[in-house]
Order: sequence, then C-alpha cells, then structure tokens
Amino acid sequence: MLGLFLDYISVEKGLSKNTLLAYRRDLRRYLGCLDRTGVVSLDRVARKDIMDFLLKERDRGLTPSSVSRELVAVRMLHRFLTQEGKIREDVTEALEAPKLWKHLPECLSVAEVERVLQAPNLRKPQGVRDQALLELAYATGLRASEIATLKAAHLNKDLGYLRVIGKGEKERVVPVGRTALKSIERYTGKVRAVWARGRAEDALFVTRPGRRMSRQAVWAIVKKYAKLAGVRKKIYPHILRHSFATHLLENGADLRVVQELLGHSDISTTQIYTHVERSRLKAIHQKFHPRP
Repeated sequence: MLGLFLDYISVEKGLSKNTLLAYRRDLRRYLGCLDRTGVVSLDRVARKDIMDFLLKERDRGLTPSSVSRELVAVRMLHRFLTQEGKIREDVTEALEAPKLWKHLPECLSVAEVERVLQAPNLRKPQGVRDQALLELAYATGLRASEIATLKAAHLNKDLGYLRVIGKGEKERVVPVGRTALKSIERYTGKVRAVWARGRAEDALFVTRPGRRMSRQAVWAIVKKYAKLAGVRKKIYPHILRHSFATHLLENGADLRVVQELLGHSDISTTQIYTHVERSRLKAIHQKFHPRP
C-alpha cells in the first residue's frame, strides 16, 4: 500500500524529490510503529494508535514542525487509501494538529523553591537584593519583564499588595506575602537606598550603579541561584511563575483566582496548570494505589 501511495503523490501531486523522501521515511516509521504495537492492518488503525505514534515521535526529540509534517503524511496516506477503497474509514479526519498541543510547563517542587530562595548570600548587598527579587517572583508569579519594570511606588508595604502593569498595558493588583515583604524591606532599606542615592530612578530593583535592571538580568539571577541550589531541571525565565501557579492549585486555589493573579486575559491559558496538577495526581495514584 505504501508503494501505491508514493507512486500516486509522485505522479499526481508533483512533489519534490526531497518531499517524497521525507514522506517515505515518515510513513515507514509510522508503519513500523504500528507493526510493533500489533496493528497488522491499516484498516484496523484507531485514532489512538496514530496519536501514540505522534507522541512517541515528539518524545524522541522531534520538533513540532517535524511531527506536524508526519501527521500530514499519515493523513494523506489514510485519505488516499479510503478514496481507493482499500480501507473503510479515514480515522485521521478529527485528529488534532501538533501545533495545538500544549507543552506542560515544568516547575520546581516546594523544596526546590526553598533551596533557591535560601541560596543568596545575605552578607553581601547583591545577595540581599537577589533574595528579595526571588521572593517577590515566587510570591506573586510576576513575569521577568514585569519585575524589571516594577516601580518602587507600585508596592504598598502597609497593605501588602502591588500594582502590576502587564501585557497590553493591563493593570492588575497582586497580594504580596509577609516573607517577601520582609525581604523587600531589608533590600530597600539597606541596599537600594545606597545604590540609587542621588539618582532619579523609580524602579524597585536596581543594579549596583543604581540603574533599572533588565529582563535578561532578572532571568540571569533566577538561573544563577537555581544552579547554586543544585536544581538539575531545565531552568527558564518563568519557572518561578509556573511554580507559583502550580503550587497554588495544588493547595486548593480557585482557577479564576490564579488567572487574575497571573494576569491572563483568557482562562484557557491558565488551564494548562490544571494539566500539571492532574499529572501529579496521576503519578501519586500510580505510586500508592494497590492496583496501579
């Protein structure tokens, strides 16, 4: 059947030699996967079989664009065989494209976050600032860019909240916990007051010369202390933001509240964290249930 299909797309579709070679390679992997899982005929393929193949391809390191190309090849094969009467039904019609798949954001455990927050050396001014920054990032779920542009006047220490100007210049109010406020008070009183002296800088977090920090500098701080804390996971700028959201949901926070705190305009963006929570529940179930 594969040879018949390749002849068809070669003659009827006029595809390039490289495209034909790619389709042949992709479909051989697809048919090989079906064979290894015991699917002996394309007429017996279910949607789940195809999704399992695509997920395995993604897990072995293929990019979304490569997986998408494989799905196109699989769809073309099934459509052709259906039209030719070789199989009864085209099971690929309702398949979701890989470009719509959401990658679950990896986050730190509570213990890992604690190690990161304790990593700065508080005997040094830079360590005092960095701990305040890390505490605030985890306490509020702010983006790196939001931390960099946060103004000192936007933090209300007495009431324990801050005003954040997020994406699209949208403003939101986010509460700040006591631990983070204590770290920020230490930083503003002992470090920022010295570094920003004589400068008209309104940013909350500043560099040693008293200038506003960049988003890249905020990201570098997160990466630095994750390494010092011995965290072996892949670290990225929003890992504390994702940890904040995940830990809130794990402890019973309402999804709508988390949406508001993160500044998501669409709750579907926030719902990805419920997938993280479900994956954790599944892992716990498999570990502790007597019949996993």
